[in-house]
Amino acid sequence: MAVQPQGPGDTGVPPEVYVSFSAPINVHTAEALIAALTNFANQSVQRVVLCLSSPGGQVMAGMNAYNMLRAMPFELVTHNVGNVDSIGNAVFLAGERRYASPHSTFMFHGVAFEAEAGKVFDEKLVRERLDSILADQKRIGSILDERTNLTGRQIKELFRKAATKDATFALENGLVHDIRDVEVPAGTPLFPLVFEQ
Repeated sequence: MAVQPQGPGDTGVPPEVYVSFSAPINVHTAEALIAALTNFANQSVQRVVLCLSSPGGQVMAGMNAYNMLRAMPFELVTHNVGNVDSIGNAVFLAGERRYASPHSTFMFHGVAFEAEAGKVFDEKLVRERLDSILADQKRIGSILDERTNLTGRQIKELFRKAATKDATFALENGLVHDIRDVEVPAGTPLFPLVFEQ
């Protein structure tokens, strides 16, 4: 995903690029996102705008993406262009500047796990699963606590109620810095990340 030269005498590195990510968050999609942004970092791009819409997905993959996006040397801007759900909120909050399109939403819920058919749960396994769920919720909650104006009590309520919130809520509670439509300036490179279904 190399940035192409823009014209005669151009160094080939624009100051800003846009990336579109509309997918569940799993190991495959998170690694593709990290790879794309790493490539821009290696090319010394100064600013990346990540247009994000995700139904959520795997906590491990989302936490990996959050930590790697926070480590990038460029200015990262995230823009909710549809739905940012579940672990998608952690990835979204990696942005230094964050925006929401007027009709976008944010959905929060507690962590769950999918049980395999025929799986037998004894006390030890139930405690292990519960410990894992609580640890994941604590990690996600700590990101919300650090990166927004939400209180610990509000975060617990959001997890408990499985609440979907609008852009106004996001602005009032520090998830975003402004509500605005996404606009890609003419001539600015736009890279859609496309995944097979």
